[in-house]
Amino acid sequence: MVDIVTDSCADLSPELISRFNIRVLPLQVFIDNRTIPDGSISPQELFNLVSKTGELPKTSAPSIKEFLEFFEPADEIIYIGISSKLSATLPNGILAAHQLPQKRIHIIDSKNLSTGIGLLVLKAAELRNQGWTADDIVREIQATVPRVHTSFVIETMEYLYKGGRCTALQAIVGSVLKIRPIIEVRPDGTLGVKAKIRGTRRKALDSMLEDFRSHLPYLDSHRVFVTHTGCDEDANYLAKAVQSMAPIEEICITQAGATISSHCGPDTIGILFIADPHLTTEA
Repeated sequence: MVDIVTDSCADLSPELISRFNIRVLPLQVFIDNRTIPDGSISPQELFNLVSKTGELPKTSAPSIKEFLEFFEPADEIIYIGISSKLSATLPNGILAAHQLPQKRIHIIDSKNLSTGIGLLVLKAAELRNQGWTADDIVREIQATVPRVHTSFVIETMEYLYKGGRCTALQAIVGSVLKIRPIIEVRPDGTLGVKAKIRGTRRKALDSMLEDFRSHLPYLDSHRVFVTHTGCDEDANYLAKAVQSMAPIEEICITQAGATISSHCGPDTIGILFIADPHLTTEA
C-alpha cells in the first residue's frame, strides 16, 4: 500500500490522522529555551509562553536526517508538504528522497499551508483506499493543488509581521488596530492580503463567508475545513454558516498546530476548501 505522509503544518487532528492512516513529520518550535515538537503543545499553551517570555516562537524545518528516518518504513511514499515558498521543509524532503534511490518517493508541493495541505492529504488517502496507483494519485493531487482556496482572518499582525512570512502586510501594520486583514494563499504558494476589513471581527468573518458563497457554483462539497488557533465560538459560527449554504458532506473543525500558530498568532481563523470552474455542486 502506498504510504501517504505529510508534515505537521497540515494541521490535521489526531482523529483524522488515525482515520486515514497518515504519517506526520513534526516541525519544531523554539521558545522559552525549549525545543518543542509541533503537535505536542496547544495554541493556547504556546501563546501563554509568548506572554510569559515576551518573545515570539521560532520554527525550524525537519532536517534531511529526520526525513531519511521518516521515509524509511515504506518503499513507495507520497509526501505532500507545506509550500516551498514558506518553509525549507519540502526542499529538505526532496534532498532526502534523492539519497534513497531504491525507494519510490513522490513529493508534491502543496503550495499551501495548514489544512489547505490537509485537504490534499486526505484526498490522496481516499484515492489510495480506493485502489488508485501512486502515479495516478500524484497526477490527481497535482491537478488539485491550484483548486485549493485558503484564507483566514488575522486578529493581530505581530506574529506574521515579525516572523517575516508576509511582506505584503507591512503596508498595513500601522493601522492594525483599525483593520482586520484577510490573508490568502496565492497560486504561487506565497501569502498576500486578500482584503482589509474595517469594523468588527464578525464583519471580517462574514466577509470570508461571502467569499465562500461566491464559489458555491463550482465547490467540491466533499469536505471543507474550518481551522483556527483557539477561537471555538467563531469556528462553530463559520461551520454552521457554511453548512447552511451547501450540502457539505464533511465539515472538519481543527486547531492549528504550533508552527502555523507561531506565525499567525491568537484568534486566527480560516475557511479552506476545494473549488474549480470545472466542478459543479453535484460533482
